[in-house]
Amino acid sequence: MLNIILMGPPGAGKGTQAMKIIAKYQIPHISTGDMFREAIAEGTPMGKAAAVFINGGHLVPDDVTIALVRERLSKPDCAKGYLLDGFPRTIPQAEALETLAKEIKRPITLVIDFECARPELIRRISGRRVCTVCGAPYHVDTLKPKVEGICDLCGGKLIQRKDDNVESLIVRLEAYESKTKPLLEFYKKRKLLVSVDGLKGVDELFQELVPLLDRTGSK
Repeated sequence: MLNIILMGPPGAGKGTQAMKIIAKYQIPHISTGDMFREAIAEGTPMGKAAAVFINGGHLVPDDVTIALVRERLSKPDCAKGYLLDGFPRTIPQAEALETLAKEIKRPITLVIDFECARPELIRRISGRRVCTVCGAPYHVDTLKPKVEGICDLCGGKLIQRKDDNVESLIVRLEAYESKTKPLLEFYKKRKLLVSVDGLKGVDELFQELVPLLDRTGSK
């Protein structure tokens, strides 16, 4: 089974590779944000519990988040695998995930860490632009629109998100270093961790991942 966790700092390329992985292997892409929205829309007990915190402007506590993860991973579309993005973020979350994933017989089989130097992360993030209408991504250096400031797909206006600047990125990187990076050692001890070079081109990196994913999925 391909039960995967993607890790790495913001801007390391996780999102791009996630889209390619789910397209090829037909497994659901599960992010905590999407999970919260789906559970709230469906009106599940855990969704209602999460809504109380979210609507009040508070972080969802670990126990509610873990219960939502269990609820989501237990669904039929995860029977052949799943890709977790943005979770877990702390050691307690990883420990709880390990327990529940084994209980529902869908244990984590692979953790991919995307390594990328800070100067490149800053270049990537600060240069990102997004369409206000369709959400299509662009970059001032590597993925320019045909007409500056205008989306090629729908003609919408391109903007820089508020947190896609150097100051915000440094705060996010420091949070990653202090809270999330210790998870790498956690998964390394369990022999689930594989590190890849996030500096490589999108297609080159994906071609490197395919044999690894094929081997994991065949076990």
